[in-house]
Amino acid sequence: MIAVRELVNLLVDLDERFDERAQAEALAALDGAGFRTEIRAGADDRTLAWIDETFGGSWSSEAFAGSNVVTYRNCAPSGFATFDPHGLRFKWLRGLATEPGVGIFGPFGVGPEYRRGIAGRALLTLALTQLRLRGYARALIPAVGDARLIGYYVENAGAREAEHFNVGDFTPQPVRTVVLASGSGTNFQSVLDRVTDGTLPLNVVALVTNNAEAYAIQRARLADVPGIHVLPWRRKEVARADYDAQLLQAVASVDPELVLLLGWMHLLDGAFVARFPNLINVHPAFLPLDPAQDDVGMPDGTRIAAFRGPRAVRDALAAGSEWVGASVHIVTPDTDRGPILVRKPLRITAGEDEAQVTEQLHPIEHQLVDRGIRRWLYER
Repeated sequence: MIAVRELVNLLVDLDERFDERAQAEALAALDGAGFRTEIRAGADDRTLAWIDETFGGSWSSEAFAGSNVVTYRNCAPSGFATFDPHGLRFKWLRGLATEPGVGIFGPFGVGPEYRRGIAGRALLTLALTQLRLRGYARALIPAVGDARLIGYYVENAGAREAEHFNVGDFTPQPVRTVVLASGSGTNFQSVLDRVTDGTLPLNVVALVTNNAEAYAIQRARLADVPGIHVLPWRRKEVARADYDAQLLQAVASVDPELVLLLGWMHLLDGAFVARFPNLINVHPAFLPLDPAQDDVGMPDGTRIAAFRGPRAVRDALAAGSEWVGASVHIVTPDTDRGPILVRKPLRITAGEDEAQVTEQLHPIEHQLVDRGIRRWLYER
């Protein structure tokens, strides 16, 4: 039984309550409370990383796609409100959001230590004012699922409920899924658990592994996964091209709609990526949202290497990085450069070794894999 969650889209009329006077008053209120405010297209890397660290890892790519009002305290980000994002494909943006004169508000968040002050109301007002200044007549606040938050928008923006939907309606049938894993399969187990409890609408039809000793095999057996394909690459006997062809055939034989790479340690060739475009990977590094970047900003303002490739945690420790992280992304022919679905940073404690850091990353990866799959489901 797939869990059902009801969400609502809210509408706000962008009338004189959100004019230039309202903007000036909101800016003055923030300034008087000790905040510095910036309104800009996109957001800087530090703010995007802070968003991921503070709010769970699923909002920075939306902020990256839009314009933002950002508040700072003591030179650090303290709150943000995204407005007028472009290119998002969420299913709840396919109704009123497509009508002329409707602009998108959100995501929106304030750091925990500032939530009882004026920052949230001021950010909300500023983002809605910016939409009005851009010529929009109404703002859509999408996918609100918390009654208290609905009440907040009603009270502070005059919002009204406009569209209702159940997330479960987006995936009436479980998605036929194949998992590729090379190791112990903790992320695989996390997916299996969420499928069992009804929170992930997947039908895991097969596990493919290139390691005959992988504990992921035992996990698949215990979960009664119908297909288990063990395909080790014997490099001295089988050419790379031949092995890749066998791998592609094994996955194609079960006709998946979705392929998950959960600790898969073999670089896939272009033919595989082309054959299975719905291909999602979890990578143990905090990857930049811009695939062309080879470094990435962190919540404290420092920059680290992207740490792409098979030894991300080891490479981060060898480089003396104070940060690692995890990212879930769509796979493209360019290694670890596909569109980011979700990501989250993790600060390293001095003296920690690779095993300790990897152990701390596991629960983060489990959360992100769940959120990344959901985002793919909501945007497909």
